[in-house]
This record gives sequence, C-alpha cells and structure tokens, in this order.
Amino acid sequence: MILNKSAYERGFAHASVYKTIKVGLEEEAKFAGASQSGDEVRMQFANKMKNGEPMYSNLEEDGLPRIGDCVKEGDAIYCVVDTVSGNDKAAKHKDREHAYVQAVRGLGADSDLASQNKVSITLRYPRNPVIGDKFSSRHGQKGVLSILWPQEDMPFSESGISPDVIINPHAFPSRMTIGMMVESMAGKSGAMHGHFQDATPFSFHESGDKNSVDYFGEQLQAAGYNYYGSEPLYSGVSGCIMQADLYIGVVYYQRLRHMVSDKYQVRATGPTNELTRQPIKGRKKGGGIRLGEMERDSLLSHGAAFLLQDRLLNCSDKHVAYACCRCGDLLQATTQRSTIQTTGQSVSEAVNKPKLRLYCRTPTCIAATNRDDGNDEAVEPIILPYVYRYLVNELAGMNVKMKLEIK
Repeated sequence: MILNKSAYERGFAHASVYKTIKVGLEEEAKFAGASQSGDEVRMQFANKMKNGEPMYSNLEEDGLPRIGDCVKEGDAIYCVVDTVSGNDKAAKHKDREHAYVQAVRGLGADSDLASQNKVSITLRYPRNPVIGDKFSSRHGQKGVLSILWPQEDMPFSESGISPDVIINPHAFPSRMTIGMMVESMAGKSGAMHGHFQDATPFSFHESGDKNSVDYFGEQLQAAGYNYYGSEPLYSGVSGCIMQADLYIGVVYYQRLRHMVSDKYQVRATGPTNELTRQPIKGRKKGGGIRLGEMERDSLLSHGAAFLLQDRLLNCSDKHVAYACCRCGDLLQATTQRSTIQTTGQSVSEAVNKPKLRLYCRTPTCIAATNRDDGNDEAVEPIILPYVYRYLVNELAGMNVKMKLEIK
C-alpha cells in the first residue's frame, strides 16, 4: 500500500504500545539472596543519596519514576534498597526505543506508594507507522506500508480529495473481498447524505429485489457520483486525467500489531554462548538468525562454498587449535612457556622472556622430538569450529578418542 504522507503527519494510524512491569519486594529480596522473617520485608522502594544528591536523577525519593517522564535506554525505571545492608538495586530500561511512564500503581490497600510491597509501572511506546508495518480492512484485506508518498504527488478527484491509502487492485480477484468494495460505496454515500448505514448481515441478496450494489448505487447517484463508486482521478504529477477506471471511497482501515519494530533482527557481532562459543539465539538478547541444515543444503546446491564457510565458521565459532600431525591428536598437542636456552640467547633472557614451546604430550611424539628448542615440528595450528573441539572433549570424557588425519 501507498500511504499519504500528509495524512501520516496529521496522525493517521498512530498507535501506542503499552508494557506493564510488576515489581514485588519479596521477589526482589529473594533475587538479592536476602532472607525474609515472618511478614517483615527487608527491601523497600527508595532512591539512595550520594554526596547530598539522589543517585538516580530521573527517579523520585521513593525510588519510582515520575509519570510522564521519557525513559531512554540505560535509564533507571525503579530502585529498591536493602534496609539492613544498605545495598541498592536499580532496574534499567533495556529497549532501544524511548518510552514514557504512563502510570505507577501500588498493588495493595495502602495509598502510600513507598510502603507498598508490589508496584506496577506501565510504559507507553509511541509508534508512528513505518515502512513494513501491517494494516488491514475489516474484510481481512491485509496490506503492508510500502512508501509514504507526498500529498502534492498523490492523485486527486474533481472535488480535490486525495486518498489516504492506495491499494493495488490485484488484491481483489483472488481474495474475493467484495465486501470491502460494497463498504466503500456505503461509506461514500453515507458520508454524502450524513447518515449511518445499516450493515446487518444477510439483509441483501444478489438475485433479490433489494441488491446491495443498487441500494448504495442509487444513493451515490443521488449525491452526484458515479453509480458504481468509480471516479475520474487526476495525476498529482502532471495534472492530467488518468485514463483508468479508478475506485475511490470511504473504508475503515486499521493498523495491526505486527510491526517492524517488534520483529526486525539485525546483528554483525554480539553475545555468544560460553560453552560452544556460537552466537546465542533470541531477538531480545541480540542473538543471531540460525543458518540451519536446510539452509546449508541450499548453499551447497548453489555451489556457494565460500559463503557457507563464512556463515558456519568465520561468523560463528572460528577457532585456532594446535594439533599433532604425527599422532592425529587434538587434545595432546599443547603449548608451554619454554625456558630452554636457545642459540644466541643468554640465560637471563631465557628465564625472563620465555618463548612459546609447541609439543605433543603423547609418549611416542615426545621421543620423536629431536629439536634443541623443545618444539615438535609435527604440531601445527589448524582452523576449525570451536564446537568441534568441544565434541572431541565430550567424547574423550566417555573414553572415545577422535583421531585427525592432517595432510
């Protein structure tokens, strides 16, 4: 769909998303490891003072935000203090989107917020439509905002009306949302005559005397419009009449909750799993999009070997490991700070500036090493995914040895 930019600037399809955070002092105490004795709650909402000034400038004395304040990424939303130890814990706003504090409510009988055990904080996220946001009519005729088009370049009718939304006519034949066209006629005639239209289901029949198209068509004709709802439109660019049968009318169009802001996932680098060193999953945690086995098969079938290597190795868990070419072991090859004196090196240099010694701990490989510096020429660095090394360690823990054949 094409959206009229001026209509957008006037507030067309503006929406707000509300998110509510519930904070309980008992849960905060458990999280902090503090013990509760009977009904006594050690934690309380407060804003600690530091050098005569409150620690969090955007919070009130009771450790809660002011209604109407704008909250940015990293700003404190609330603060709780342990009355015994004096330790404080502040929850930060993690979203990159700015939010406004809509309401702060105490969940209890007491009217004083500071003495409440539970508090709910509602944040409001203002959301203007952006390219990619989803819209729909009441007939399920979905559309995605593709471009915001200037009003001066939009087509206009003989009376000077520019449409707020332009949708492609190809959306109708296969989906058969004829009700939307009938609604357009009904809305247009109702707006011209200034009365509400009766939209009771099954009140019209195609073959009967009371046909919906004729019923609304007569009203349109009485208002001076075309019987079937189409109208000549003029190009906003050239001003010439457009030689096409264009349908224009009043339709209820709504914005859906499927928004780009909630769905987009972009990442170059970011957090990784501690165990496998691969990118973590999850949009909220800044994770990556998984390139799975079927995607791998597609890239293989295209012959895109370097792209596959980039996705599965370089951008995932690339790791340099030392392996022994002689015995093929990945776990026995190791490095050690060598204090062995080499040719042209003094004793003090050998002790103070130890060199890295590469060798394999397998007895046969130790016996085969005959170099002065203690290095084993068979031990070489190889590039492999870290998860492979993890697999080798897991199998070694079950007495299964994996041997590499390195050429």
